[in-house]
Amino acid sequence: MEILEVTQVAPTSNSPESTTEFRLPLTFSDILWFKLPPVERLFFYQLDELTPACFNSVILPKLKRSLSLTLVHYLPLAGNLKWPPNEPKPIILYTPNDGVSLTVAHSDADFNILSSDGVYDAAELHPLKPDLVTSDVSASPIALQVTLFPNKGFCIGITAHHAVLDGQTTTMFIKSWAYICKQGNDENSPLPPELTPVFDRSVLKGPDGLDMLYLNQWLASSWSDSDTIKKSLKVTTRAVGGAASDLVRATFEITREDFKKLRERVLSKLSDSGKEVHLSTFVLSFAYVTTCMVKARGGDGDRKVAFAFTADCRPRLNPPVSQNYFGNCNRPKIEVAKARDFLDENGLEFAVQKASGMVKALMERWVLDGMEKILSDCLDVLKEASETKLQIISVAGSPRFGVYGIDFGWGKPHKVVIVSIDKSGAISMAESRDGSGGVEIGLASNKHEMNNFSWLFPRYV
Repeated sequence: MEILEVTQVAPTSNSPESTTEFRLPLTFSDILWFKLPPVERLFFYQLDELTPACFNSVILPKLKRSLSLTLVHYLPLAGNLKWPPNEPKPIILYTPNDGVSLTVAHSDADFNILSSDGVYDAAELHPLKPDLVTSDVSASPIALQVTLFPNKGFCIGITAHHAVLDGQTTTMFIKSWAYICKQGNDENSPLPPELTPVFDRSVLKGPDGLDMLYLNQWLASSWSDSDTIKKSLKVTTRAVGGAASDLVRATFEITREDFKKLRERVLSKLSDSGKEVHLSTFVLSFAYVTTCMVKARGGDGDRKVAFAFTADCRPRLNPPVSQNYFGNCNRPKIEVAKARDFLDENGLEFAVQKASGMVKALMERWVLDGMEKILSDCLDVLKEASETKLQIISVAGSPRFGVYGIDFGWGKPHKVVIVSIDKSGAISMAESRDGSGGVEIGLASNKHEMNNFSWLFPRYV
């Protein structure tokens, strides 16, 4: 890896918006994620004839120019997360001449391996992801990196501060950047309605005082240095439950045919129980992968397993919030069970019932029900994971994001990877890249568990 350039891309100065200060407060939903590790995602684009000359004269200038134009619509991303002395909580502040850090790099690594589904060392992806720009008084919302693989293609990496934006917003920004890049970088060209961000914080209504409750819980948490949190806005880089030194990663796919088999199996096993289950694609994916992961680790049946996912609250609030809402608008849902519940012959059915119940609870009750306890519960689980062998299985990404449709003008992604799952302990989910209706699963684990998972995954359908 060779770093060719580190520059700051500002919103185009020709727009009146970029010459005006823009302040955006954090909501309770933003502060919920305040000190958790950032989300890191890579988009690999395959161009077998791509030369350094073409990259430097055509692709890179077009990406930079379109990024500058896109930031006019997303000013908070060009600003910084700050905690002014006179403010009770952090804010996002954009001031004229602020911008986004963009790293340009050249790599001789094997593009085919890094963008494959096969097993390879997780650390090989780390040079492709940018680091957030942080200091004692500010933190950047995002950082970007474009890496050239000569005669193979290029990779766009984005690192996102979770207190500023969730997966829905991050994906909307990338789609907006791609849209403007592909359309030809015309100044003052509006974004289509589905990509135009909504910054109105008043639409997100939750229990009174929830933002300060979360902030105080972070201040008291072992995951934050309470003496310096107001001065330092750096997110933690701590791995959930500790990171294995021999971490590897791979991608698996649950096909449309697999889902049909899974539904038939679960229905046949549960038909006599009289229990109704919600057998969505997500429930089946989450339950199936969780069961395989618990079996891959094996061990003591009494050990605990925490399994969790994040639900988008936008369509479930009353009134519903626009899908274009900028920021975090989601909530975690978490359950804890014993490993033996997944390990026995009816482990998949147990996992389906649990996942189905978690989803149905969000559908049948107010989506913000129990939010007063959610951060403290999550911090307790994280603390237990750092002190014991508690296994945490959570979900990053979503098949609904449509990441494989993001085209900057040189074709759709060859591969999309969430790098940060090797710190979070999560699995990643995306739609199958061939549009066949399947789900792509990204997994990072130690070599022993990956071998076990690779053996279990195709046999357990």
